[in-house]
Amino acid sequence: MARVLTIATANVNGIRAAFRRGMHDWIARCSPDVLLLQEVRAPDALVRDYLEGWHVAHLPSELKGRAGVAVASRLPLTALRGGLALPDGGTEPDVDTGRWLEADLTLPDGGSLTVVSAYLHSASSAPGQEHTLVAKYAHLDRVSARLAELAVGDVPALVAGDLNIAHREVDIANFKGNRKSAGFLPEERAYVDRWLDGGWSDLGRAHGGDGPGPYTWWTWRGQAYTNDRGWRIDYQLANEALAGRAVKVEVDRAPSYEERWSDHAAVVATYA
Repeated sequence: MARVLTIATANVNGIRAAFRRGMHDWIARCSPDVLLLQEVRAPDALVRDYLEGWHVAHLPSELKGRAGVAVASRLPLTALRGGLALPDGGTEPDVDTGRWLEADLTLPDGGSLTVVSAYLHSASSAPGQEHTLVAKYAHLDRVSARLAELAVGDVPALVAGDLNIAHREVDIANFKGNRKSAGFLPEERAYVDRWLDGGWSDLGRAHGGDGPGPYTWWTWRGQAYTNDRGWRIDYQLANEALAGRAVKVEVDRAPSYEERWSDHAAVVATYA
C-alpha cells in the first residue's frame, strides 16, 4: 500500500478548554501525523504538556490570552520560521504575533514538506473599529508576499488554519446578511482570489463539492450549529507540488452541539 500522511488543522479556541471538552479523545480517534493548531492561547510549557510525545513548535502571541499557533508532528521538525517579514525589516506589531508559524518536516522517504499554521486577523467592520481592518489588510499583504515565495519550487508546501475569510457565497450560510461584515468583505475575499490565481489550491473546496458548505465555524450561540448556519473560514491551501497528492479532505464536524470541543471543526486531509 502507498504511504499516506494525515494532516489536521484546527482552531482550538483555547487549548485548555478544548482538552477539557474532549480534544484528547478526538486526537486519538483522528490519529493525525501532523496537527496544526490556532488560537492556542496558553504558555509554552502547558502546550507541550498537552502534546506530550509529539515534536512541538509553538509560537505564542505577545498579547496575553490572544492568538498563538502551534505545529505538532509525529515526523521530525528540521527547521522553524515564525512570523512574517515587514518590508522595512522591522519587528512585527504585537497584534500580528502568534499568527504564522512555518515548519519543515522530514518525510519517511527522506523528502521535505513545509507546513504553516496560520491564524489571520478576524477584524471588525463595526463603526469605530476601522483600525482593525487596517491591521488585517497590512498583515494580509505580508501573507501574500510569503505565499508567492512558497508557491514556487519543488518542495511541497501547505498553508492551513483559520484564515477568517469566507471566500465565496457558498462559504457562508447567511451571505446576504453579511456582505458588509468583516470576514466576507470584497476586499478580503479578493486576497483569496489572488492566492488561488498565484498557484495555491483550496483543497477544502476542491474535495468538498460545490457547496453550500461544508462550514467550519459556528457561533456557540443559539441553534447555529444544530441548523448548520456557519462559515467556512478554515482552510488547507496547497502549492502545486502538493495539491495533486491530496487524496481526501473533510471537515470533521462533531455529531452534536454537546460533543463540540471548539467553535471550529477540524479540517482533516490525507495525502499520498
